[in-house]
Amino acid sequence: MWPAVFTCVAAAILVSLGVWQLHRLAWKEGLIAEIETRANAAPQPLPPVAEWPKLRPQEYEYRHIAADGTFENGKEALVFRASGGAAGKEPGYFVLTPLRLASGGTVIVNRGFVPMDRKEQSSRLAGLIQGETKITGLMRQPEARNFFTPADDPAAGNYFTRDPDLIAKHFGLAPAAPFTIDADNIPVPGGWPRGGATERNLPNNHFSYALTWFGLVLALLGVFGAFAWQSR
Repeated sequence: MWPAVFTCVAAAILVSLGVWQLHRLAWKEGLIAEIETRANAAPQPLPPVAEWPKLRPQEYEYRHIAADGTFENGKEALVFRASGGAAGKEPGYFVLTPLRLASGGTVIVNRGFVPMDRKEQSSRLAGLIQGETKITGLMRQPEARNFFTPADDPAAGNYFTRDPDLIAKHFGLAPAAPFTIDADNIPVPGGWPRGGATERNLPNNHFSYALTWFGLVLALLGVFGAFAWQSR
């Protein structure tokens, strides 16, 4: 009797986990579709400064926007990356530069990726945009940290996360946007930094996870069936 009870309880748990993964699959597919819709839409005006405190990441993440302003090239922050993703597979840095908006306020723009040998600004002077300019790109929420992320050290110029609040405080920028903008892949003089570095390929393994749980259910029932047959 007890083996049958344990088998039924375990099977119910495994089935519920498989169903949960199917629900997660539907959610992830909807999220991916929404991201693609936002990112591929025509650029919209950047939300005004007055609306920044009210913005929620789930409402603006990957929104395609356009903004006018002037880059403060002397307040550049470099965020280390083991790989530039779509902009380059080798180690290097994301170049984050404050954009002083013509409408007021400042937003941190991830202008793109540079390899290790282009870390120094003097090695890519041609790519420094001077004066009033127009940029397009994707709004991004602050990058989350995990247990393995090294601590940022603004004083030493060592950054490992896209944290607009930290960068804004270090350079005394106010008012500063609580989000960053990943610049589109638009050619710049000298070729660096290289925009379009946004990773939009979200992992979606929920279907395989669901198959794993349902497969364990079948295996469990098979083992119990063999046990029951032998017991008879």
